[in-house]
Amino acid sequence: MTTPQRLIRAALTAILAAGLSACGGTAAGHDPAGPKGHGTAHGQTAPAAPGHSASVTGLREGVRHFSPKTVRATRPHLVNKCTTGTKRVRHTKRSGRTKHTWYTTEHYRNCHKVRKGKESYRRLVRREKWCVRLDDVNGVKSEDARWFRVPRTVYTRALGTDSHNRMTFTPLGRGC
Repeated sequence: MTTPQRLIRAALTAILAAGLSACGGTAAGHDPAGPKGHGTAHGQTAPAAPGHSASVTGLREGVRHFSPKTVRATRPHLVNKCTTGTKRVRHTKRSGRTKHTWYTTEHYRNCHKVRKGKESYRRLVRREKWCVRLDDVNGVKSEDARWFRVPRTVYTRALGTDSHNRMTFTPLGRGC
């Protein structure tokens, strides 16, 4: 391999590594979340690492359901606008020293979206979520009244149990 080819290959490798690290990829085996999977967004529980469970245990204190909230909003109404026309196309054919030229007329259609008025729609402001509040989280007496976002199935199970019954589940996140 010649020297310019090596330089080009090295430059492409460096660009690829920089692009992957900028996009959150793992370049050279580096894990930005750390060895135990920590590094989640604020207010969310960390996913379970191998050998660790992300489930919580506690005494059911309460449940809460937030229905989805929407508001009326408007946006531009887009419609297709097409223009049609014809254009003259020149054709040439060479045969030895002679050149034959002829013209044809071709039809075309050009379409694009344009704004025409407004339309109303329902915009989602808050997603539907289900929450369960636990006391004595993971056996710690001082961890009381902690809210956890849970799937609907866990919420339904919590509704069917009495207050202060022990529950174990894997939350979707902390807080409610």
